[in-house]
Amino acid sequence: MSFEQIGLENFNTFSGSTDAFTELSSVALGGRVLSVSDEFFAEAFNLLLVGPAPSLKGQFGPNGALYSGWESRRHNPTYDWCIIKLGAPGKILGFDIDTTHFNGNEAPEASVEALYDPSSNDPNPTDSRWTEILPKVKLGPSSRHLFTIPNVPNATFVKLNMYPDGGIARFRVYGNVEPVMPTELTELFDLAHVFAGGRVEFVSDQHFGVGSNLILPGRGKDMGDGWETKRSRSIGHKDWVIIRLHAAALAVLEQVELDTAHFKGNFPESCEIHAVSLAKDVNWTVERSENENWTLILPRTKLGPHRQHYFQLENVENMAFTHVRVTIYPDGGLKRVRILGRRANVEGLESLAVKVALPGLDTTPVPVASKSTSSKSILPALPLTPEAFAPFGQVIQAYGDHTAAPKGTKITPANAGTASKFHKLSLLASSYPPDAQATAGLSVYRCQPLKNIDKDGTTELTVLERHSFTNQAFIPMGCGPEDLESLADPSHRYLVVVAKNGEDDKPDLKTLRAFIANTAQGIVYSTGIWHQPMTGLDKELDFTCVETQIGNGGKEDCEIVELETSVRLRLL
Repeated sequence: MSFEQIGLENFNTFSGSTDAFTELSSVALGGRVLSVSDEFFAEAFNLLLVGPAPSLKGQFGPNGALYSGWESRRHNPTYDWCIIKLGAPGKILGFDIDTTHFNGNEAPEASVEALYDPSSNDPNPTDSRWTEILPKVKLGPSSRHLFTIPNVPNATFVKLNMYPDGGIARFRVYGNVEPVMPTELTELFDLAHVFAGGRVEFVSDQHFGVGSNLILPGRGKDMGDGWETKRSRSIGHKDWVIIRLHAAALAVLEQVELDTAHFKGNFPESCEIHAVSLAKDVNWTVERSENENWTLILPRTKLGPHRQHYFQLENVENMAFTHVRVTIYPDGGLKRVRILGRRANVEGLESLAVKVALPGLDTTPVPVASKSTSSKSILPALPLTPEAFAPFGQVIQAYGDHTAAPKGTKITPANAGTASKFHKLSLLASSYPPDAQATAGLSVYRCQPLKNIDKDGTTELTVLERHSFTNQAFIPMGCGPEDLESLADPSHRYLVVVAKNGEDDKPDLKTLRAFIANTAQGIVYSTGIWHQPMTGLDKELDFTCVETQIGNGGKEDCEIVELETSVRLRLL
């Protein structure tokens, strides 16, 4: 097997260019050590730790000096080995064998073998299927050794051999993930996820946390496993990251989740998202990343601290893309980016615009059809969050972690320290004529559960209403957990559908948005916002309504319209 050793100055071959590889062995993906021949001085699990190896000079344990790495006994007559299960199967393209801080006790030589077993049955060291993919190479003391190898078949396991014994601090296996995607074109999934073949191709700045963390599984454990830029000192500053979607195949986009978990005082003030379709690999530069013919799919939107944000994407209907650019203002940290959508169906289409987007040619954006597209518009119902609902009103809720409350929220202790008060989350508003004798009051609505939900989880939206002279608050008369786990419990959910007013003084369906709220959340519709009547999901619910009315409420207080264009809602 041929290989090439490269200098550390060219490390971007692995992590910083258009052809950047994924660290397949990373514990962040689920990589782990299965078995090892000997780890007398230092345990082999250290090989896969995310951070660089620290110096433990002067520290001793019961077996001798401590090292952050894998170190075996002396005087092995053959060699030592370590079997590692990759966090994600894929094509291995390179290695980083790091002997940092091992000086005089480093492994003099090493080799690597690989094995592919999609059943994930753990192999033993003598399995006949092991294939050498990096021959025995010389290692030096306290240094990193970078190797590239030709594209090899997919692997699920690697075996690191060191001759005859000694220590290795870190071992990174780089390559391209074998994508895991739904077989059905109609199925919604995270197109940016590393397991779907998503890759971070360009980052404007990653001073505190690398951009590739954005597409990892889970929500992480601290600020260190997200993307964080340095503080900006100039007016109008922005940072951005470009993500290649599921191996750059065409994708139909629908919604995005932006997670600021653990970023409490350093989350971005706002963000926006663009998309583009590119059939060829791109050598990204700052100039190219800013001047590409991007389509805006999420206008600049405020973000909040330490929580998940859900937004429906715009300008994506009947379009397909390969890359997204997430821009944050002015700087800060994001934990994860989830771009939800579907694989595009381009088979049998006659549109020239689609044909020129096939491999070998560039165009953007790309009109395309999806098998999920029907004659009726389908609107996804997303979890209710303050930022996504802000164009239509306010969300009324408390926060167990006060740092997760929207910036500017006044919070004080109350009731002799047994409660927390979240001040004036919304104000009452009324614009009735002075002689209307309108009064504010509390009413109770007993709302029936939603009917006519089809087997595919959709229901038809037929009616909207608005209140032209007042805002209107609805507070569920019950309790439910504030976290999103409550959305799995139908007894704690209700449906919220809103739209802005159009130029024809009717609902503007382009602005239509649907949300699923839980009973720890109240809502306030701003004056004149069109909305669906309050509706529980699967269970009758009572709501206290705070509103201003003329008398006991009449046509002047509420205007109802039936939609001329059919819209279906897809529930979570």
